[in-house]
Order: sequence, then structure tokens, then C-alpha cells
Amino acid sequence: MYKTVILGTGPAGLTAAIYLARANMSPLVIEGPEPGGQLTLTTDVENFPGFPDGIMGRELMQNMREQAEHFGAKFIRGWVKKVDLSNSPFIVTVEGLEEMKTQSLIISTGASVKLLNIPGEKENIGRGVSTCATCDGFFFRGKKIIVVGGGDSAMEEANFLTKFASEVRVVHRRNELRASKIMQDRARNNSNITWSLNYIPEEVIAGDKCVTGLKVKNSDTGKEEILESDGIFIAIGHRPNTAFLDNQVKTDDLGYIIVNPGTTETNIPGVFACGDVQDHKYRQAITAAGSGCMAALDCERYLDSKA
Repeated sequence: MYKTVILGTGPAGLTAAIYLARANMSPLVIEGPEPGGQLTLTTDVENFPGFPDGIMGRELMQNMREQAEHFGAKFIRGWVKKVDLSNSPFIVTVEGLEEMKTQSLIISTGASVKLLNIPGEKENIGRGVSTCATCDGFFFRGKKIIVVGGGDSAMEEANFLTKFASEVRVVHRRNELRASKIMQDRARNNSNITWSLNYIPEEVIAGDKCVTGLKVKNSDTGKEEILESDGIFIAIGHRPNTAFLDNQVKTDDLGYIIVNPGTTETNIPGVFACGDVQDHKYRQAITAAGSGCMAALDCERYLDSKA
């Protein structure tokens, strides 16, 4: 029987682990197949407080993990197949391991970026391919950038990137954008944004060190061409990692966990959610870490009330 189990090892889960371990709650942290979350896919992180010269994403996550271990958090790696939240204690089933019982549960499983799944994409993440304009836009000052997508997120990222880039080109596979009218108007009225609509991305082109362009195909003519670019931002959405919950926890239409305002409490007492799994607005390492702290404090108070 565990006092608390934490699912996920991004900034939210690891911050919760640090706080709960220091409170002598002996948390068990279950790492998924990609420990550290999305931050391990980035290179330099320059906007996390406390690192004036920046820090590598993977190093930051490793430091947070070691800090949690130092205070007594325990880690196991495995794929969470299902959880049973119908009664307390809750039951967590991890593939290849015995069922675990816990008095409380913190869900910090994050959200997965939707990728194009084209050649050259995954292997060039951190070498010119990015999924976060707020995180990486600064690195492309004075550069040519492509934003792939046609929704609100793509329009928002394109507008933001014009603060840094010499040229921002939006590539979308259809003639019509999916973004709301206000977001479309904002982007179309930005003279620093150019448009390549009705073009299907086919391959990320890269040299020895970085991205050099994007191969696209015109949907009407079938003609292929390479659009020169120093960076490619994929903005086609995120998918919250909540399928394993089997609808036991309330989510919104997109699958993000709903928490009580100002807290990390879900609709089930003793179950808390933090990080990107419940935040589709900010999606930053520092906001995830902050919500991880909130989840730990909420969880600690809950356990104290049951003692």
C-alpha cells in the first residue's frame, strides 16, 4: 500500500515527487516509456528560472529526478495499462508488474505532440524542427521559418514567431484554414507572414547540422518543390495522454482532465492532475512544475485529512 503514486516524470510529476518526498510521503513514481516528457526532446532550455546560461532539456529532467530520489522518492519504469478508481484504495496496473494499491494518485502523464510522421521529422527535433514557438522561437532570430498547420495554434505560433524570424511561411495541406476567423484575420493582416496553402509536407530536408528546408507537394498539380527554411515548427495539435483512464476522470471534449478551479483536484477525491494533461493553454515547463507543486500540496492535505 502506497500513500501516493505519481504517474509521469515530466516537470509536473517530478516536482510533485520532490515535494511529497520532502514531506515524508514516500511517493512511488511510475515512469513511462519516455521518461522526462517532452522536455527531453528539446536541446537548450533558456526560459526555466535559475539557469542564466540555459540548460539542456534532458539534463534538467535528470537533475529533477535525482533531486526527488535524494529526498526518498522511488521510481519504477513501466507502461500503465489501467487504473481502477472506483474505490479507495485505488489500484494501478503496470504491464509486467503486480497490481499496486495507493491511497492517492497524481496524474501527470502529459500530452503528446501530434507529428506529421514524414521522413526527417523526428530525427531533426532539436536541430531545426520544433513543436513549441514559445520555447524555441528565440533561437531563430533573423531566420526563415515554416509553420505547418491551419488551426488556431498554428496561427498563434506564426504570429509569435514574426517577433524573431525574418520570414514566417505557413504551410497547410488545404486551401482553407481551420482556425477561427479572428485568428485567421490576425495572421493574414501580419505582413511578415507568407502563405503556402494546398501544399502537403512530404519530407524535412536537413544538412549535417540543421534543417535546410521542407519538401512539399501541391495538392492540385502534384508538383513537388523544396521550400527553403532554417526552422520548421509543427503546430497541428496535442493529444492528452488520458486514454488509460477509461473515462473514470472527467475530461473536456479534447480529453484534457478537468480540475476544480484553483486546485489540482479532479472529480474523484484523492485523485489529482497536473501539468499538460490538464493544461492545453500554457504548456510550459515552469507552469507544469508549478502545478506539480500544487498537486503535491493538495495531495498532502488530502492524506492528512484521512489520517
